[in-house]
Amino acid sequence: MSGGFNAVNISEALVEFNPWWKGSFELEFRPREIYGQIRKFHALPQIVALTGLRRTGKSTLLMKVVQDHIESGADAKSAMYFSFDEFTNAEPAEILSAYRELTGKDASKEKTLLLFDEIQKVGGWENKIKRVYDLYKGKAKIYLSGSESLLVTGKSKESLAGRIFHFKVNQLTFREYLGFRQKKFEPIGLYSKELSTEFRSHVLSQGFPELVGITDKGVIHKYLQEGIVEKIIYRDIPAVFGAKETAVLEALLKLMMEEPGQIIDMQTLASQFKTTRQTISNYFSMLEQSFLVRKLYNYSPNKRKAERKLKKYYPAIIPPALTFKEDSHSQSKVLECTVVNGLDAEFFWRDQYKNEVDIILTEPELTPIEVKLSETKSGSLELFMKKYKAKKGYIITQNRATNEKEKPESIPAYKYLLNI
Repeated sequence: MSGGFNAVNISEALVEFNPWWKGSFELEFRPREIYGQIRKFHALPQIVALTGLRRTGKSTLLMKVVQDHIESGADAKSAMYFSFDEFTNAEPAEILSAYRELTGKDASKEKTLLLFDEIQKVGGWENKIKRVYDLYKGKAKIYLSGSESLLVTGKSKESLAGRIFHFKVNQLTFREYLGFRQKKFEPIGLYSKELSTEFRSHVLSQGFPELVGITDKGVIHKYLQEGIVEKIIYRDIPAVFGAKETAVLEALLKLMMEEPGQIIDMQTLASQFKTTRQTISNYFSMLEQSFLVRKLYNYSPNKRKAERKLKKYYPAIIPPALTFKEDSHSQSKVLECTVVNGLDAEFFWRDQYKNEVDIILTEPELTPIEVKLSETKSGSLELFMKKYKAKKGYIITQNRATNEKEKPESIPAYKYLLNI
């Protein structure tokens, strides 16, 4: 094997990764909304793939699959987990060979559960997993996870067509955050003060499970910067995409983080960074595929027209230097970015006269949403509703609300995000 690894390294890693082979297995698991969706596909033969930003809980979800497998009465040794995060040159076939030697389990002859974490680190992983799937079909249930959306694009769609189901693991929703905090406030109307306080803490944690309940600015900054941003910029992206100008990558991300929701002109940025438009475009694509930034299209009923227009970009992570500020401009930007990410938004709207609406939801029905710290009126929102005959529209605020009969209705962010 290349990379300094050998069969002994893999065997040692497997023993460490799979403590349930030698004894009882305990997992501290808080309910995640996506887990119910994932479990519906467990009985089907197809691969289940989880993608999403680092530290959003993908590995924990895989561990929950293992726990349920064992609790169903299956032999603990019939579940195998392996992470490629530090074993980028390891081969799935070698992993399975070591697994067979260690446990006596043959995935081609008996029911097994195979979980491969950070699979995108393996060169040509699509065809390698396809071979495993085809060889062990009907016997092995395969789960994959990865921190890049390569799992759902390009080669994987071609190589694994019909063989794989994809799920994106987002940061915690506000409802999930309250679950992690083991807090329940019902009816909502009686607990506006408490919910507002909890929502503020949720914003500071940015939905990362390990930051739930943490309010120390220094701790949050170090966790986000060193535990997520730097690992993706300096390790994941160069390894997966071959990016060389990491300083440019980091500068582009910093630009998004300091001023969320910018309308980006690639040519202008290319001139600013003294590089080509294509390079800037490629780097934005890398940041998107690593889930560090979110791209919103300018809404149009004509999809092709929407793709040609300028796009807005939001960071998945808001720097604590911004979230801890208390001036209205900063808090407004933080609220807007939080709601955009919380709604998994894909569209905004801006016309030729610069009338603009922050978020346009298209499912289950066309719904425009404007995010404002405390204002309860929006001419642009009303204009959009009239132009596109939208039946509902909302102004999401920090705490202010209006009568539900008003169109558009103003509603606090915590209430809207709990009711969706």
